[in-house]
Amino acid sequence: MARAWAIVLAAGAGTRFGAEIDGATKVSAPIGGRSMISWSVEAAQAGCDGVTLVVPAVMVDQPFDGVDAVAAGGDSRSASVRAGLETIPDGVDVVVCHDAARPGASSGLFASVISAVRAGADAAVPALGVSDTLKRVTAWSDAGGVVSGTVDRAGLYAVQTPQAFRREVLAAAHADRAEATDDAALVEAAGGTVMAIPGEAAAHKVTTAADLVIVEALLRARVANDGL
Repeated sequence: MARAWAIVLAAGAGTRFGAEIDGATKVSAPIGGRSMISWSVEAAQAGCDGVTLVVPAVMVDQPFDGVDAVAAGGDSRSASVRAGLETIPDGVDVVVCHDAARPGASSGLFASVISAVRAGADAAVPALGVSDTLKRVTAWSDAGGVVSGTVDRAGLYAVQTPQAFRREVLAAAHADRAEATDDAALVEAAGGTVMAIPGEAAAHKVTTAADLVIVEALLRARVANDGL
């Protein structure tokens, strides 16, 4: 069976989160008594054969449990993914990209996206249906902006991580050093097949400090249920 390797991305500046934590990034912030990095690495380790952690250059020499390699991130998310790709050994056929800022993603979610790629997809992403009404605001400022239209949410899904890829497909998508906030978008642009699978509410992304409260509550509920 194809080996799977995870790239856990923790090199973002986290500017919308607020103050840095101990001079590092938001993913060092404690949640449920542990750092976000710890939660994300643990899930990746349980679902994959190896884990590369991508962090800011100033954190590369720090010790991190449960990882097989540590790489310095680049100036963008895509550059950080490429840095992670360089650390993956031969014999790996499936690469999973995961944002450390989604510490609530379960090992089962890793297994699901990997399974979809092994079943034939070029890539697989977790997705949740959009429940909010969506408005288009073409010019936004601190005071808000004028609504120019309402977006039909039928068929719209919010995409999460972890996202799994056939290794050669992901490498090819990054070959020209393209930039995107979502690796699956690069595969789509290259004509690849991207499979959407059911996501998890607990895989909520921590963008602001308020998100810590949400994700911690979701993690506590998971721990309580696992203990039943």
